[in-house]
Amino acid sequence: MKLKKLTGFCIVMLILCCETQAQSILAKNISLDINKQRLVNALEIISNKADFYFSYNSKMINRDSIVSIKAVNTTVKEVLQQLFNNSYEFKESGNYIIIRRAPIRMILVTQKEQQEEKIYYVSGHVYDEQDGAAVNEASIYEKTILASALTNNDGFFKIKLKSSKTKIAELTVSKELYEDTSVRILPHYNQQVVVTLMPLETEAGNSIVTPEDYFSNDTLPAIEMDTTQILLITPRLSDSNKVEKKGLGKWLLSGRQKVQTINLNRFFTERPYQISFTPWLSTHGKLSGQVVNKFSLNILGGYTAGTNGVEIGGLFNIDKKAVQHVQVAGLFNSVGGRVNGVQVAGINNLVQDTVKGIQVAGVNNLVKGNVRGLQIGGVYNHVTDSMNGVQIGGVANFTNKKTTGIQVGGVINVSKQEMNGVQVAGVVNYTRKLKGLQIGLVNIADSSDGFSIGLINIVLKGYHKLSFSHNEALDINVAFKTGNRKLYSILMGGMNTDDKNKLFSYGYGLGSEVYLSKKRNISFNPELSSQYLYMGSWDYTNILNRLTANFTIKLGKYVSIFAGPAFSVYVSNQQTAISGYRFPLMPAGYSKIRFSDKVNGWFGWNAGLSFF
Repeated sequence: MKLKKLTGFCIVMLILCCETQAQSILAKNISLDINKQRLVNALEIISNKADFYFSYNSKMINRDSIVSIKAVNTTVKEVLQQLFNNSYEFKESGNYIIIRRAPIRMILVTQKEQQEEKIYYVSGHVYDEQDGAAVNEASIYEKTILASALTNNDGFFKIKLKSSKTKIAELTVSKELYEDTSVRILPHYNQQVVVTLMPLETEAGNSIVTPEDYFSNDTLPAIEMDTTQILLITPRLSDSNKVEKKGLGKWLLSGRQKVQTINLNRFFTERPYQISFTPWLSTHGKLSGQVVNKFSLNILGGYTAGTNGVEIGGLFNIDKKAVQHVQVAGLFNSVGGRVNGVQVAGINNLVQDTVKGIQVAGVNNLVKGNVRGLQIGGVYNHVTDSMNGVQIGGVANFTNKKTTGIQVGGVINVSKQEMNGVQVAGVVNYTRKLKGLQIGLVNIADSSDGFSIGLINIVLKGYHKLSFSHNEALDINVAFKTGNRKLYSILMGGMNTDDKNKLFSYGYGLGSEVYLSKKRNISFNPELSSQYLYMGSWDYTNILNRLTANFTIKLGKYVSIFAGPAFSVYVSNQQTAISGYRFPLMPAGYSKIRFSDKVNGWFGWNAGLSFF
């Protein structure tokens, strides 16, 4: 029985606590008697009585006004309503009451003329709903016929409209950092309107207010406030579209068009077609940047929200959002979103998002996202993210992350993070991680699980050897080997030390290493090389081609010895010896294999020492 009573008591106390917590600040009852005190002091007394804080814009109310009020067991809300007139409202946020001007959503004043007009004008003013200030550069637009206007410094606007069959028309007013407001008007008549805009609210529903100057120095001592609760609200800033900040848009779009983009970032519509002479002369008027078209014809250049079909520009096309299917420009294309389809420009393509399809430019292509497909640039291709497909550049190709496919560059290819495919360059190929094939004069990789074919192959975390060797033809041979175990390149040179049989050589080769033991201390190194021999005169051709089969034994971490058989094929048109130089090349005692008058072969040997 005692347990039941205790349980019931706990439930009642819990309910009472919840009701106490749930009671709003405005519903709290207070008693006070204020006689001829400043408004700011009266607000402090009220906040102390109900244990909360006020937040308001000090410019919005006259804090020095003298007020008197007497209340007995009256709610905070009723007290505030007596202090302020109907033009103010009160909103709770945590332990604060926000004082702000009461919203006046719309004041509509219609001045009808005696006769309906086919073309009529709507003019008026736009004001801030809280402080009554004029709002400049606000966008006023009609969504159906795409008419628009901007307010001036006094908040004034005038918009030209065409009559329609509808009985009611609607204007929308948009401004950065304000809520959109719609105004219904009567079509066919000239008229005036006054519109107020409410500042944007934060996600928690708190108006954008300023708590600074809550108490001035000459007021009563300030209440200690919990700084973690002060309403320092960061407004949600709307941003200009990317094409207004980069490339063509930065220079070719007017200031009014950029303002429209900021104000109307929540409004976009679709139309079947549009024709532009320049970005500011379009069949869609000043709202061309908010319209996605199925067909666009831009005589010189155009500015639209996007294309879902075909767009043709004599000089340039500027699209804020996505382009699908076909876009062709004589000089430039600039797209803020993705491109799916075919994009062709005489000079430059700039895409702020991804490309899927074919992109061709006479000079260069620049893509900030991924590319999947074919990219051809007369000079240069640049992909900020990854490339999957074929990239062909007259001079250079650059992919900031991973390339899967083929890169072909006249001078240089760079796949910064990884190359999974084939790189072919006239001079240099570079990637951090190679999983494929590099063909170029110089190939560079940080690590390699593929093949590099070139005069110089550098794998920073790969195969590096400096070798000194001796064979039946040359006394001293020096070779630098670099690449990876699968395939490394060999830069070599050699000479004979005998002054009566001098001989000099230089050449290039390729080799591979195959481990023959689990400890990797014994390996087999087949190598193929070709060397030019200088035997007293540059007038003769003397080329020694050798296939060697070296067996290598590691003596330590940095030293190895190697030896093995070799087969030589010697091509020479030199018939006589030159004093002081070796002739013939093949030493005595070796069996000659005759292929022709100028080509002979023999079996020989090779032995040496390697470091690193």
